[in-house]
Amino acid sequence: MALAELYTQYNRVWIPDNEEVWQSAEITKNYKAGDRFLHVQLEDGTELNYPVDPAALPPLRNPDILVGENDLTALSYLHEPAVLHNLKVRFVESKLIYTYSGIILVAINPYKQLPIYGDAIIHAYSGQNMGDMDPHIFAVAEEAYKQMARNNKNQSIIVSGESGAGKTVSARYTMRYFATVSKSSSNAHVEDKVLASNPITEAVGNAKTTRNDNSSRFGKYTEISFDQSYQIIGANMRTYLLEKSRVVFQSENERNYHIFYQLCASAMQPEFKHLKLGSAEEFNYTSMGGSTVIEGVDDRANMLETQKTFALLGLKVDFQMDVFKMLAAILHLGDVEVTAVGDERSSISLEDKHLNIFCELLDLNCNKMAQWLCHRKIITTSETVIKPMTRAQAVNARDALAKKIYSHVFDFIVERINQALQYPGKQHTFIGVLDIYGFETFDVNSFEQFCINYANEKLQQQFNLHVFKLEQEEYMKEDIPWTLIDFYDNQPVIDLIEAKMGILELLDEECLLPHGTDENWLQKLYNNFVNKNALFEKPRMSNTSFIVQHFADKVEYKCEGFLEKNRDTVHEVLIEILKESKFHLCANFFQDNPVSVSPFSSTISIKSARPVLKSPNKQLRMTVGNKFRSSLSLLMVTLNATTPHYVRCIKPNDEKLPFEFDSKRVAQQLRACGVLETIRISAQSYPSSRYSILMTQQELSLNDKKQICKTVLQRLIQDNNQYQFGRTKIFFRAGQVAYLEKLRSDKLRHACITIQKSVRGWLQRKKFLRIKQAATIIQQYFRGQRTVRQAITARTLKETWAAIIIQKYCRGYLVRRLFQLIHVATVTIQAYTRGFLARKKYRKMLEEHKAVILQKYARAWLARRRFQNIRRFVLNIQLSYRVQQLQKKIEEQSRENHGLLERLTNLASTHMNDMDTIQKLELDLEKLTAQKRTSEEKGKKHKEDSEQKILKLENRNKELQEQKETLEIKLQEKTEEMKEKMDDLTKQLFNDVQKEENQRMILEKNFQNQKQDYEKEIELLRGEIKILKEEKTQLQHQVQQEIVIQDGLKVEVGQLAKQAQKIPELQKEIELLQTQKLDVEKQAQSQKRELREKMSEVTTQLLESYDLEDVRSRLSTEDLEHLNEDGELWFAYEGLKKATRVLESHFQSQKEIYEKEIEGLNFKVEHLSQDINHLQKLFREENDINDGIRLEVSRLTSENLVIPDLKQQVSELENQKLDLENRLQEQTVKLKEMSNRLHYELEEDKTQQRTNEAQNETDIKEKERLKVTTQELEGLSNGLMQDEIQDEVKSKIKQETTRLTVENMDLEEKLDMKDRIIKKLEDQIKTLTKTIEKTEAHVPALSKEFIGMMEYKKEDEERIIQNLILDLKPRGVVVNMIPGLPAHILFMCVRYADYLNDADMLKSFMSVTIDGIKQVVKEHSEDFEMLSFWLSNTYYFLNCLKQYSGEEEFMKCNTPRQNKNCLKHFDLSEYRQILSDLAIRIYHQFIIVMENNIQPMIVPGMLEYESLQGISGLKPTGFRKRSSSIDDTDTYTMTSILQQLSYFYSTMCQNGLDSELLKQAVKQLFFLIGAITLNSLFLRKDMCSCRKGMQIRCNISYLEEWLKDKNLQSSNAKETLEPLAQAAWLLQVKKITEDDAKEICEHCTSLSTVQIVKILNSYTPIDDFEKRVTPAFVRKVQAMLNNREDVPQLMLDTKYLFQVTFPFTPSPHALEMIQVPSSFKLGFLTRV
Repeated sequence: MALAELYTQYNRVWIPDNEEVWQSAEITKNYKAGDRFLHVQLEDGTELNYPVDPAALPPLRNPDILVGENDLTALSYLHEPAVLHNLKVRFVESKLIYTYSGIILVAINPYKQLPIYGDAIIHAYSGQNMGDMDPHIFAVAEEAYKQMARNNKNQSIIVSGESGAGKTVSARYTMRYFATVSKSSSNAHVEDKVLASNPITEAVGNAKTTRNDNSSRFGKYTEISFDQSYQIIGANMRTYLLEKSRVVFQSENERNYHIFYQLCASAMQPEFKHLKLGSAEEFNYTSMGGSTVIEGVDDRANMLETQKTFALLGLKVDFQMDVFKMLAAILHLGDVEVTAVGDERSSISLEDKHLNIFCELLDLNCNKMAQWLCHRKIITTSETVIKPMTRAQAVNARDALAKKIYSHVFDFIVERINQALQYPGKQHTFIGVLDIYGFETFDVNSFEQFCINYANEKLQQQFNLHVFKLEQEEYMKEDIPWTLIDFYDNQPVIDLIEAKMGILELLDEECLLPHGTDENWLQKLYNNFVNKNALFEKPRMSNTSFIVQHFADKVEYKCEGFLEKNRDTVHEVLIEILKESKFHLCANFFQDNPVSVSPFSSTISIKSARPVLKSPNKQLRMTVGNKFRSSLSLLMVTLNATTPHYVRCIKPNDEKLPFEFDSKRVAQQLRACGVLETIRISAQSYPSSRYSILMTQQELSLNDKKQICKTVLQRLIQDNNQYQFGRTKIFFRAGQVAYLEKLRSDKLRHACITIQKSVRGWLQRKKFLRIKQAATIIQQYFRGQRTVRQAITARTLKETWAAIIIQKYCRGYLVRRLFQLIHVATVTIQAYTRGFLARKKYRKMLEEHKAVILQKYARAWLARRRFQNIRRFVLNIQLSYRVQQLQKKIEEQSRENHGLLERLTNLASTHMNDMDTIQKLELDLEKLTAQKRTSEEKGKKHKEDSEQKILKLENRNKELQEQKETLEIKLQEKTEEMKEKMDDLTKQLFNDVQKEENQRMILEKNFQNQKQDYEKEIELLRGEIKILKEEKTQLQHQVQQEIVIQDGLKVEVGQLAKQAQKIPELQKEIELLQTQKLDVEKQAQSQKRELREKMSEVTTQLLESYDLEDVRSRLSTEDLEHLNEDGELWFAYEGLKKATRVLESHFQSQKEIYEKEIEGLNFKVEHLSQDINHLQKLFREENDINDGIRLEVSRLTSENLVIPDLKQQVSELENQKLDLENRLQEQTVKLKEMSNRLHYELEEDKTQQRTNEAQNETDIKEKERLKVTTQELEGLSNGLMQDEIQDEVKSKIKQETTRLTVENMDLEEKLDMKDRIIKKLEDQIKTLTKTIEKTEAHVPALSKEFIGMMEYKKEDEERIIQNLILDLKPRGVVVNMIPGLPAHILFMCVRYADYLNDADMLKSFMSVTIDGIKQVVKEHSEDFEMLSFWLSNTYYFLNCLKQYSGEEEFMKCNTPRQNKNCLKHFDLSEYRQILSDLAIRIYHQFIIVMENNIQPMIVPGMLEYESLQGISGLKPTGFRKRSSSIDDTDTYTMTSILQQLSYFYSTMCQNGLDSELLKQAVKQLFFLIGAITLNSLFLRKDMCSCRKGMQIRCNISYLEEWLKDKNLQSSNAKETLEPLAQAAWLLQVKKITEDDAKEICEHCTSLSTVQIVKILNSYTPIDDFEKRVTPAFVRKVQAMLNNREDVPQLMLDTKYLFQVTFPFTPSPHALEMIQVPSSFKLGFLTRV
């Protein structure tokens, strides 16, 4: 595509303008190749035929959508007018002072304080990629810091620009950024010292000029050093080319260096009176410019700031006063009056006031100084000549001396600053900040401007090479063939200045000559370079100047003063006088070997870019030009070894007006600072997804996106050289993206026209149809009215009325006649039909009457049968459920038996371990004997001692063995006696069991024999039924009573019918239960055998054990502690001995009881044997029909028959409890025996398997089962005898089953009640036993009134803290805990210490508890779960201290029992305050951890993620988006934020955090989300669009929905998002009219004026159909908001914390009910 094709109608171009540099114009006629004129229309409506050159058409203007971009390289057309216009729009309309231009940050001085440099802004830019945020000086600093940390490579930030452009401020902000983001953990405050160096250097090196009130008159390179953790450890400063001439001369409206005016302003202060200063107007050197005061600057306050920073750097008052002496002496030297004596001489009066003060301050000889200021010494080979000087020469000598002194003072201050910023450690990396003068051109340019422009030539060369290198790397990364880009190389200019026989060398050569002059040097330049070097010119109208063509512009330099400034010499005699000064600082300045100012001068070798001829003359090497060239070469070496970052400061106008844009001045500076050169070199690449609208459906159907782009570009751009495909990007040549934008806008315009055409056609058709319908209706009514008027007369009305009357009567007659006929026919049909139906119905009733009667009785019988079946099955289900409950109880008893067994086995194992330890001790003895035998060889004395010891040990061992044998004999005797008793009992029990088994065998044989007589037995049963009819009368009475219950049963029938469907499944479960029962019985028998064997083994082992005292005497204390690690061994051993004694006594008493019970059971068995034979017939009858049901019913009844015994036992227990309570009041001594007896009886009655240590319990259980079976048979026989009234035997069994189930239900309920009573009694007995034990120990008698304590020993405090606080893990424990269980346990320990009235114990425990919580919080300061867990427990602990403090305000919600548990002796309010402070500290750390976890998700999730897919548009991006600084692998979405919030919420709930605290935490998190999102929105212009506002509003709705789901609406978290919601609304609302402005002011109440204006200025349309916010509208809104009183702060403080309150919530948990889980490992604590 030819470039000329873009010059079509409606496109816009830039044409040159004398005032605005460039002016925009719109093409009114398509341009054709070869045309001489371009028809355009200016913005003011002027038509113009602009003459053009076909080879150089005027530059095209970018589309409006690209105007105001953050990066100038994002512009489609990269040329000077586009850059100038983009900067102007951003600066004037959007109030944005920073803009990227490739790798350069362009900073325009706003001449106004802006709220964009606070700490909140620094934190917002910290960690962000450079292209993601709006351009800012902090973004450049962050990029340098990030690259240093990532690549371990030194960095440099080069800040340049004209005087007054803001270089110093920019450099200061970069250093402040580094000091903020890299704060060291030490107390040295290195960052503050680095920042403190700025005010000092500004005071001695900055001055007011016509362009800038704080202009740096020297160059400065500050290296900020970092350690391996990238924290600041120190800094070093290098200075370049101080403007010494300013000390003695200032132009009009300029000032000297600030420090002089600060001294004059402080002259009246006591510490400065000895300097004998006055106001600045009194001194020549400070009043020369006529401007001694800067508006808005307080020199006195600045002096205090300077002194403060001196002190901060460690420079003491003595040093400061020495420096101030030197500076004051310079002021007085400038006022020394030189008087002319004739034309050739001059003199200074010895009585000159200022001369005397000058000599007094520097401690100099006044006579010598007066003489040699007016004379000079000329030394030749033969003689020394003293030559007088004229007044002018003397004044020059005085001024030269003043400049020399000031130069030394400046260098000395910089040296001391570097010493103060030196660091002890090793420098890992550094970041250098170069604040240096930019390219300068004035009306009169001298030696200073020449050096400055020379430095800028060197910097520009380095900059061009760096940009060229970056471009080459970009091409190589994209695999695009590298073609050489032509860029300006300024090496020829540098050669002209610094090469052999260059300008500087010729200048130095001329300085060597005694009579060298500026004119001679200039003539040499003319001779060497005019017409020989294209970069050097001679002015036409001047013979005292020369012109150099620099990279930025041509500069004319006047040669006057070049030699003198280059020499920078002071007469040797004056130097000698200063050397003789008794003022040490002054004398040291002028020594022959001064200390080097920079520590780098001795370590870095300098290599110039071009070899420079060096003269052996010392004076040549000391010229200013030579020194500057050397320092500049060193600077280039440093910069080339670092990664540079560029900041170009631009001065918008010379009048220092805020936000005023002078296009001429800005264009001049853009050319000078290399911005346009960067744009020309940089390639541009853009994503192609914006132009999907240009694709066809066929192209979009392809899967390969790269192929789609190739196809589309081949179709749209015929010239393949205009674009190039890389691996991930497409590179376009200049103008191609604008061409694509033109195609896109044309396509959109065509689409808009089509849509408009269709919509307008539809509207017109709709309007036409509506008009047509209205016209038709009007015509209808009009025509009808006209017809009526034409037809109606008096005659026609009468005739019509008569006809109507005739018609009425005629039609009525005909209708009545027809109705009568129909009525007669209808009545006849109805009569016949009704008769037929009645007869048919009568016949059917006759036929069905008997069937109905039969059905009635049959259905009633079936209904009764169904009801009985349902009731039977339901009762069976209930019975099976209760059986399961009973089986569970049996299983629990078996578990207890297993526990006892395990305990016994453990005791046995411990016994075996004791034996092993004894054996080990014996082995140790043997080893000792062996050692003693070996020691015999060493000495006889040791041998005798060892033999004696061995004999003693052997004797002791024999004694122990004898004691052991005696104990074994005694134990064997006791075991034999026990075995005999056990054998007798077991024989009796086994005999009984054999008898029962024989009887069962007989019954089984009878069953088999009687199967054959089945029919005979039925006949016998029928006979017996006749006999039982006599009992029917008695049962009928019972039936009448049951009729009353029948109504209630009918209701239950419906429920039972539903449950009947589950009966088949329950039948299967019953069968499984039967099989399980058999298995359980088998397992019980096997367990009994095992218990017998293990019991015998354990008893034998225990009986065979030895005396405890004997063991303790043989074992050391360490062995005992080792053996007793579990803490239970000794108590278990003692308890086992007591158990054996109790069992012995208990066996005898139980044996007599069991013998009596066995006799009674045998009698009952013999009595019921006859009934059993009769019942066997009935069982055989039902054996095949319902065998499973019969077995289950018999089993359940047998289980339920145990209940009466339990009832009797419970009643006995209640009586015993009453007796126990009475005895407790009377005798506390007998309580222990009674409680033990009750305890044993309860254990007997509740679980008879628990006492399996004795074998007789198994027999007891067998006898009980036999008793149960006999009772079962009795019940069944009686039931069956009563139910034989029915016709069938099956119905009898069913009725009996129902009766039994009803009884079982009642008995089950009573049994449950009694079980609960039994448990309560057991708990009371346990507590009573414990209180008795404590009563016997040391606790007073009143201790029985207090429960809910934890008894502990003082030496156990560390174990409590270790197990309960330090080692406790929240996860896995909190699930089954009450909230704050550790806190409750801690408080129970506190209550125990209070109960003992032990102040030391209580104080110690509270101290270790608080220290433990602090330690665990410190160790897990980043663990959210741990912090949440201990925040909750600290809160509960604090509430417990309040709830049980005894204070009325905290006891309002307590129960009476809780009020009894209050603390009695101590007031812990002091500890409550400490705990409250600790809780606040934990809460703040808890909030910080949550914020750190969620903060990285906020901006990607809230701003960048598209929750509404497809709503955001895409725009071309620039250089900063081409390669991100860091690849973001983690992409967060709104779902990530919600998931993180849910995790926080669930963890806090799981840890039992109070709901009020949880709401406060959520409110804090929501504030953080809103603040960070809003702050990022302020700093991201690309996010300020209408569609992004919709995205933000959608994300806010997600957060509100989350609050609603979690029921946190009352937390006020939603209100914290109000500023963000209003910002989103502001982005979406219309912003055009005055009403819109009023609506914005009324609605945006949570946003400040600064924030509203910032959003309006940053608003950026995404496509061509949105409009920008006009500056007039922004000013209108700002004017309306002027009356609003708010803080002029842009950023929200993300570190702000809402005040936390800990509400008092009493614990509902009773302390006496709290149990300690085994996982806490607190077995050494005892519940009181």
